[in-house]
Amino acid sequence: MRAPLALAVAAIALIACNDGGAPSDPAPVPTQSTTPTASPTSGGLPFQTAAVATFDSPWAMTFLPDARMLVTQKAGQMLLVSADGKTKTPVAGTPAVDSEGQGALMDVVLAPGFAQNRLVYFSASIAGPGGKGVALWRGRLADTGGTARLENVTELFRATPFVDGDGHYSGRIAFAPDGQHLFFTNGERQKLDPAQDPKATLGKVLRLTLDGRPAGDPALTQKGFHPAVWSYGHRNLLGLAFDPAGNLWEQEMGPQGGDEINLIVAGRNYGYPKVSNGDHYDGRPIPDHAPGDGFEAPKVWWNPSISPGGLIVYTGDAFPQWKGDVFVGGLSSEALIRVDVNGTSATKGDQFPMGNRIREVEQGPDGAIYVLEDGEGGRLLKLTPKA
Repeated sequence: MRAPLALAVAAIALIACNDGGAPSDPAPVPTQSTTPTASPTSGGLPFQTAAVATFDSPWAMTFLPDARMLVTQKAGQMLLVSADGKTKTPVAGTPAVDSEGQGALMDVVLAPGFAQNRLVYFSASIAGPGGKGVALWRGRLADTGGTARLENVTELFRATPFVDGDGHYSGRIAFAPDGQHLFFTNGERQKLDPAQDPKATLGKVLRLTLDGRPAGDPALTQKGFHPAVWSYGHRNLLGLAFDPAGNLWEQEMGPQGGDEINLIVAGRNYGYPKVSNGDHYDGRPIPDHAPGDGFEAPKVWWNPSISPGGLIVYTGDAFPQWKGDVFVGGLSSEALIRVDVNGTSATKGDQFPMGNRIREVEQGPDGAIYVLEDGEGGRLLKLTPKA
């Protein structure tokens, strides 16, 4: 077990990461180095960077079939952005958002068949009876005459229970390859124990139908878990994506150290807060993941933290050497991080310094990698191969 850090150091780390826990790293693989890799390119980054647009604390983005983008901002705005970034049209119809602390208008993802149905799924933190929580919505995007709005907006699902506090909402969305289900992350809201509570959706990966009905792991449901729960024992899950083989990859912020990349398997317990490769911010130790402990260990983990935000599995042709790998935005690490994926195994790849906190990573229609910087004036950057 790592020696506990001084409380002052823990406090500084907490301030450095506004995602409610400090920089998070994945839980340990016993053979994994705990030192993040440095940039592998002594001559500079292996891509060129172009600024496309700026935003006010952007949180997530997704591409439309015509290469326009939907971008969410922390305070509750959704914007329809032209492919060149020059035109940003506010999208009306989003619900009221509680954006205190780590609250935000969060993820935005196009539904399967968007070109025909125009359906958009999105998440946000809201206030309600008993406190606050994350919820999932669906609406139909209509944009004509220079205006845009979401019509027939419906709340499909909300985390349970709502609790006090403004941290660890999570709220990431990923559609299953079958096109009939979606996966939705609920953070443990900095409350620790809910991650292991079978009745709560907090600290869980959930599976839902496209209408938001619970469709969790049947074996867990038979054991008395909330019927939406697919996996549990998670902390703050800020990245979720399927690879072409149908594997579901997730990243989450650990406590003081121990950020994780996980392969999500139905019914598995990922251990938090019983085990972690990090410790509590007040210096109390948490047992490390260890072989045979009964918990699912991360595929990759970091200590010190990188504070992961956003995750994609790269499938484009612009960077053929990286096809199939996972890319993660780094908040406190101010980096773009590549994880080398081989089937269901993963190891650390590159850590590219970006000079700013990276909140979101996306793949463009042309195979370019796009990243959103965190905070006021956060830029949308397009990364393309160097000539």
